[in-house]
Amino acid sequence: MKRVPAAVRYTILRLLAFVVPLLLLVFLTGLQPWVAAIIAAIIGLCVSYIFLRTPRETVAQELYARRHGDKPTPHDDEDSEDAALDASAATPEASSAADAGRVEERQTEDHPER
Repeated sequence: MKRVPAAVRYTILRLLAFVVPLLLLVFLTGLQPWVAAIIAAIIGLCVSYIFLRTPRETVAQELYARRHGDKPTPHDDEDSEDAALDASAATPEASSAADAGRVEERQTEDHPER
């Protein structure tokens, strides 16, 4: 038999925490329905806050795990960046010569009189 998801179980319990007081207030006390709905909403909020802590935390953890996951999301450009870094590490003379050329270009841009 399949297990009921925590979100469904929590939703049903929250609805019961609202509907039961609403029906009791409407039929037993004779309050107007809109007044009974406001009072039932306050009662349902208090009941769910006090007694439904564990299901609420379970739902929050499941939502967090589903949203963030355990695996990092791969990016399309990571492979090309890794290949470029590997190529520059394989030929240190070429990368140091390219770096020296960039330094000279920056110096001439900063001081055009040179």
